[in-house]
Amino acid sequence: MDYGKYRYEQQKKVKQNKKKQHIVHLKEIRLRPHIDDHDLLTKLNKAQKFLTEGSKMKFTVMFRGREMARMDIGRELLDRVVNTLSDIAKVEKAPETEGRRMILIMVPK
Repeated sequence: MDYGKYRYEQQKKVKQNKKKQHIVHLKEIRLRPHIDDHDLLTKLNKAQKFLTEGSKMKFTVMFRGREMARMDIGRELLDRVVNTLSDIAKVEKAPETEGRRMILIMVPK
């Protein structure tokens, strides 16, 4: 068997398989607990655009200093995000605390 022909066939198979793949992009939006309403809406509009394009969204609420004592504010913020985007996205991973961050992952419906 001709080695050059064999390599060509292998490359063709790899290229064909790549063509059929669907790459899922994960976009992240970082928030702070005391974000203003208009700023939040601006970020959610951007998130809505990413979700309609088919990307997953990761919302991260970052806490600093004394904000760690009031993590319930961050959870309320993520609940607002879920309520706002509920018509086009669903929650894949519920809000979860990891150190000084609270993370929520949403996927398009």
